Amino acid sequence: MALLPIDLAMRAPRRASARLLWLWRSMASRLVLLTLVFIAVPVLLYDQFQRADEASQQLLLKSAQRQGELIARALEPELLGVDRTALPSLSIALARYGDDRTRLKLLVRPRVAASGAATTPSGAKAGPEPFFYVAAAPSLSTADIDAERRLLLEQGVLDRLGSSCAGNSTLAMRVPHLEGGEEVLSSITPIKTSFGCWALVTSHATEAYISSSIGRPYWSTPAVQAAAVIYLAMAALVLAVLAGIWRNLNRFGDLARRIVGGDDTPEREDRDASFAARNTVPELAGVAEDFDRLVATLRDSAQSLRRAAEDNAHAFKTPIAVIRQSVEPLRRALPAENARSQRALTMIEKSLDKLDGLVSFARRMDEAAADLLAPSRRRVDLSSLVERMAGGYTGLLAERRLHMRSRIDAGLVVRASEETLETIVENLVENAVSFSPPDGTVSVRLTRTGAWAELVVDDEGPGVDPANLDRIFERYFSHREPGRGMPEDEAAAHQAGAAHFGIGLWIVRRNIEAFGGRVRAENRPTGGLRMTVALPLAA
Repeated sequence: MALLPIDLAMRAPRRASARLLWLWRSMASRLVLLTLVFIAVPVLLYDQFQRADEASQQLLLKSAQRQGELIARALEPELLGVDRTALPSLSIALARYGDDRTRLKLLVRPRVAASGAATTPSGAKAGPEPFFYVAAAPSLSTADIDAERRLLLEQGVLDRLGSSCAGNSTLAMRVPHLEGGEEVLSSITPIKTSFGCWALVTSHATEAYISSSIGRPYWSTPAVQAAAVIYLAMAALVLAVLAGIWRNLNRFGDLARRIVGGDDTPEREDRDASFAARNTVPELAGVAEDFDRLVATLRDSAQSLRRAAEDNAHAFKTPIAVIRQSVEPLRRALPAENARSQRALTMIEKSLDKLDGLVSFARRMDEAAADLLAPSRRRVDLSSLVERMAGGYTGLLAERRLHMRSRIDAGLVVRASEETLETIVENLVENAVSFSPPDGTVSVRLTRTGAWAELVVDDEGPGVDPANLDRIFERYFSHREPGRGMPEDEAAAHQAGAAHFGIGLWIVRRNIEAFGGRVRAENRPTGGLRMTVALPLAA
């Protein structure tokens, strides 16, 4: 029945919703989403924390700057009357305000140096930054003082003071000490006197300053690095757990495909031949063991079905054979003119033929069910098998005055059960032979079509009603005219479907689909039926 446009319009959103739901439930999608979250969260949080740290850093520097201003104002009266002879005594005055937490250094640029007349001891003109250290509290080595002065010169801090000797500013510089450790230069405060321009440098070595991001990138602080290590470890652990489960499920899927494909058998000595052996997640151990029990149960069930089919067929065929053998002496003992008795014996023989066919039918049904439960697969040279079986129909074709034309490509290998493939080819060829008229031709072709092996069987029979083309693969469907078929004897030749129960093509389709293939039937334009079987080629 054709779908109306409104039906198509309603189905499209449903398919889209189902696809979105599948993507949401997919572990791979969730793993990708979780990875993106783990990447996005630190980026967003880092930006927020960095802004908060910058605000905290500004508060610390402002506090240090205010502290430097207060100390400078306290020192200013003592610096107003200072001359060259009083410079060594400034360390005592500076020590009153400095300690291990707040360190002070005092630099001076004498006025004569500011006018450009100052010279170096060698007689050359002084450089553009003629500031000199005159005092420090606590005291520092000459090497540390020189290193700090070079840093201030490189950063242009002393240049920015200018000739006006104004402009209190924050520094945010880290200065390492030769004996180990470091301190943070927090502010520089200028003091202008008649002697020259003084610069009071305030620095701190407390934990609050050293562990902060002042004078270095925020990401290099110990707190951020420790948080990054913990976060990365947590993210790696979570992703490893999910990835482990995903890999474990893929291992289960690979093993399931191997079982279905026949690569895995109970006799095979393989450390990964069971779900439990392939499992690497302890929480999935119970699931893996359940899968192994399920596979073992299916294999046992298939084996039991095959054994029961063989035992039942043997149990039924033995009394049938005994009855058949007993009927023949009775026929010879009864007078030929006793029509009633002869007719009764004929009915017994026909019933035995029917019963024998039913027993064979039941056996084939059980074997087909067993093949579906646990198909036995291995590499089979389909070319050799079809060629061998095609050559085996010489006597039957001669008996029915038929001809066979075959074209078989060599080297086509598939993964399947050889016995099941023989049943498939047998059913297709015998079905074609049974419908072919005398002097007709049965054609068998095996060719490669891409990654598929394609078996085509043609006959010159009456074909099939187009309405029944799909139904011929249904179980118990058989549509034969009287005289069509391959009866065991002449007595059954005129009974429609005497030896046919409508399961041959049904078994073909079930087995072909179990091997990952497909089968279709179509009427030939020139008359007759064409059966096409496609099986995937073995890698």
